[in-house]
Amino acid sequence: MTTTNMTLPPVKPRLVAVTKTKPAEAIISAYECGQRYFGENYVHEMVEKVQNPEILQLSEIKWHFIGHLQRNKVGKLLTVPNLHVVETVDSTKLAGSLDNGWKRLNKPHPLKIMIQVNTSQEENKGGCDPDKIVEIYKFVKETCINLEVTGLMTIGSFNHDLSQGPNPDFQSLYQCREALCREIGINVDQLELSMGMSADYEHAIESGSTNIRVGSTIFGSREVKKKVDEPTKTEIKTDPSEPGPIANMSSNDCEEYGAVTSMSNDLAGLAIGQS
Repeated sequence: MTTTNMTLPPVKPRLVAVTKTKPAEAIISAYECGQRYFGENYVHEMVEKVQNPEILQLSEIKWHFIGHLQRNKVGKLLTVPNLHVVETVDSTKLAGSLDNGWKRLNKPHPLKIMIQVNTSQEENKGGCDPDKIVEIYKFVKETCINLEVTGLMTIGSFNHDLSQGPNPDFQSLYQCREALCREIGINVDQLELSMGMSADYEHAIESGSTNIRVGSTIFGSREVKKKVDEPTKTEIKTDPSEPGPIANMSSNDCEEYGAVTSMSNDLAGLAIGQS
């Protein structure tokens, strides 16, 4: 694997288990093995899952919203119990909507957010342009007293060939954080980097990621929704010969801090207990 000259995070990265299209049973099994951070891409799916009585009993669960967020869905998203961070804030308008919504709920603490950056400049990906990061950060800091920016997030180019060098999207986000911290006068370790998914999380960690979003490597292939407006109807595309590790998990599969022994060897040992 290609390495970089970037500074590695001082602690092991947080593992966010992405449960998009996955049933409540998978979430509960992972939670029982010590996993606490879970990510969802769609507001309606997240809201539906958190209403499950068994999931409501998971008092230490922490939800990351990692999908594109429309302003008209903000109110619904903010009703999610144990919403921990919204990773996909890409405009001052969205930040303002989140701030107003959180204020109306009279929460005792600010809502954590990350600024999503479109480092690859691909039209099919969300995120702001890199030159908008400072503007969004300062807007939140100066105007949105109910929000706290905890880091930057990006989705790297898919299928990057590491034989051609480090992923430029990860390098770009790393550099964006350095530039932002210089501009606002804080240390880089005060802002996280959320980058890396199932296909590239190892390289993302080498590139300085402190927050990785992993789904299929943990749970197996995704189920594909037939219709967007019927989120409960799914068509399973998983190869039955290759079940996700969670499918056969038992209490004996769990180690301290939630590292799962039946999980792939690459994921075993990752820290899950970051705040």
